[in-house]
Amino acid sequence: QVQLVESGGGLVQPGGSLRLSCAASGIIFSIYDMGWYRQAPGKQRELVAVITSGGSTTYTDSAKGRFTISRDDAKNTVTLQMNSLKPEDTAVYYCNAYKLFVNTNTKREYWGQGTQVTVSS
Repeated sequence: QVQLVESGGGLVQPGGSLRLSCAASGIIFSIYDMGWYRQAPGKQRELVAVITSGGSTTYTDSAKGRFTISRDDAKNTVTLQMNSLKPEDTAVYYCNAYKLFVNTNTKREYWGQGTQVTVSS
């Protein structure tokens, strides 16, 4: 059974920091690309940051320079360090695991349950 369990969300003032963590089980973590997505009320879920199995990172423009994604394959965890938070960062943040198996042209994708991040004074 695959599980992605997020933690670290909460209420923070503008300009503050939060560190989100996602612990994965039931998958071979090291071969999966890991990502953080978010969904604000009334909006579509959007990509925040991705780190590939090889360690390459991609960020949405609004996250560049403020957020850092990292992974620890020994601990099966992916982390999102968020600094200089803004009210518009308020959303439910979801952990994602994605793997495309090229030889069979199939994919596996899993989601966590989400963790609320609220940026407000």
